[in-house]
Amino acid sequence: MTSEGTDVGAVIVAAGRSRRMAGPDKMWVAVEGPDGRERPLLAYAVAAFQRCAAIDRVCLVVADDAIAQTRELVGQEGFYKVSAVVAGGARRQDSVLAGLQAIGGCAWVVIHDGARPLVTGELIERGLQEAQATGAACCALPVPDTVKESDGDHVVSRTLDRSHLWFAQTPQVFRYGPLMDAHASSPDDVTDDAALVEAAGGRVRLYTGSRHNLKVTTNEDLELVRALLRRPQ
Repeated sequence: MTSEGTDVGAVIVAAGRSRRMAGPDKMWVAVEGPDGRERPLLAYAVAAFQRCAAIDRVCLVVADDAIAQTRELVGQEGFYKVSAVVAGGARRQDSVLAGLQAIGGCAWVVIHDGARPLVTGELIERGLQEAQATGAACCALPVPDTVKESDGDHVVSRTLDRSHLWFAQTPQVFRYGPLMDAHASSPDDVTDDAALVEAAGGRVRLYTGSRHNLKVTTNEDLELVRALLRRPQ
């Protein structure tokens, strides 16, 4: 994929605790696929990277008590691109850094949330293409609705210009070295890796994602994923 002729790695982050779902770890909820077979939710995101020809190796970052279970899943599903399974940290960025360290040096690295099970190879490959221009790319959706900013009393303080606003998704793609440098230079809490690169002075190119590339954070999200997976292929 890359002109440097070296590997493209991927870090899939799945170390959260599913607090908003008030139940078991969402990564391990069984979901029926188009073939009628049930798999843990995590398996769907990993399978997309396994199938993507542009990806050479994958690191899975999971909760420390899910490492053995994850390794078993990797073996059962034949995910031979998975080169490492490691425990996450206290914050998302700590988990990503653990994955970056485990996967080792590569020309490009793709960061993805394991809770986005409907990612496609097309989204991954397009991110790698878009990142060539600036060294970083973020899958995102233009904001379709009017956005209001409120004061502390829930009174509108201003209406934002939505023509410049995007909802960030993953995958996000970066040159490996600059992303490692960004993690090392910023102690601040951030919600995604693009924010770290932005803070370090990098330019992140946005490219249009998919409404189906949703993040499962609630039971309603999970039911929508189930419905989308049941659609005729």
